[in-house]
Amino acid sequence: MTASRTLRLGLTGVAVLAAASLTAPVALASSPAPGRDHHATRKAMDAAVQDGVPGVAGQAKDRNGTWKGTSGVGNLRTKQPRSAHDRYRVGSITKTFVSTVLLQLEAEGRLSLDDKVDRWLPGVVLGNGHDGKKITLRQLLNHTSGIYNYTADEDFGRTYFLKDGFFEHRFDRLTPGQLVKIATAHKPDFAPGTSWNYSNTNYVLAGMVIEKATGHAYGDEVRQRIIEPLGLHATRVPGSDPKLGRPSSRAYGKLAEEATGPTYDVTELNPSLASAAGEMVSDSGDLNRFYSALLKGRLLPKKQLTEMKTTVKVDGIPNAGYGLGLIERELSCGVVVWGHGGGIHGSNSEAVTTADGRHSLAFNFNGDWSGDSDAVIEAEFCSE
Repeated sequence: MTASRTLRLGLTGVAVLAAASLTAPVALASSPAPGRDHHATRKAMDAAVQDGVPGVAGQAKDRNGTWKGTSGVGNLRTKQPRSAHDRYRVGSITKTFVSTVLLQLEAEGRLSLDDKVDRWLPGVVLGNGHDGKKITLRQLLNHTSGIYNYTADEDFGRTYFLKDGFFEHRFDRLTPGQLVKIATAHKPDFAPGTSWNYSNTNYVLAGMVIEKATGHAYGDEVRQRIIEPLGLHATRVPGSDPKLGRPSSRAYGKLAEEATGPTYDVTELNPSLASAAGEMVSDSGDLNRFYSALLKGRLLPKKQLTEMKTTVKVDGIPNAGYGLGLIERELSCGVVVWGHGGGIHGSNSEAVTTADGRHSLAFNFNGDWSGDSDAVIEAEFCSE
């Protein structure tokens, strides 16, 4: 897989699905016994750095409390180490926040997941075979809509993921409507409901639906409904703000077709290019708190949480299923975890928790071209 393709998939979160190995879901296995020292997790983080990731920062929370781990550096020039409290771009982890808000709106009777997209966004999904009158909100959230993924557009890739384009356009402000138009300039991937394909366009549209249904920007709803109630002090929806906030490390990318050659500092960019599909900033502690609260039922009624956890098969990846902005994975030891992953320029992040919300892990690589994030997850949940 080329570096530019990796970046595009980073916004999708598909990399989270790719390397685990389950057959069919099984009963949740218990977490390792009390007294663990997270040595295996730390070793997997070190291995990622040895593989070329500049630095890794993460936190785990289980029955014994919170463990914080780092490896490598947060700044290649100064060699300053990473901090476990670093704020970073979370990419497609944003999708779980967006889906949670839509499901809350359903619970309040303000919309239905069976509503057609065109009911809320008339005429927006139209052209080249796309038809919002035939696509439901549920199909947006579980990626069965067939709508083309705008980040797969070649012109978009050259403009925002490769070196020359990125440094010229990194601060461009893109509207959700512009991103959708890029998608509808292509033909759909398939008829709605007939297959599965990860499309960032689905969640750009989901953010637009939230705004239409509430009268507020999706980010305002995320803040009011999730960030503030849970006290997620490092989490924000930045809009067009190119800064990460502090504490944070630098973020690095290759900005090339191959994962070789020079490494560039890509920390600052206008995250509107990701919109509701992947623009958020958070830290590992906040992500653990969010996913734990979600799986414990603190954010959604039982009906909506069940809907969120109803997964569809992902072709070619037998060890995972995709729900409504939530990924189910069975690890090699039989433990089932729920969460999401995401990447964006210079950042590859993962956040997962057990079904009972009692054992959570979130971490970030501040480079987008190397490192085995699956190995870190396996080490945390499958090592004695």
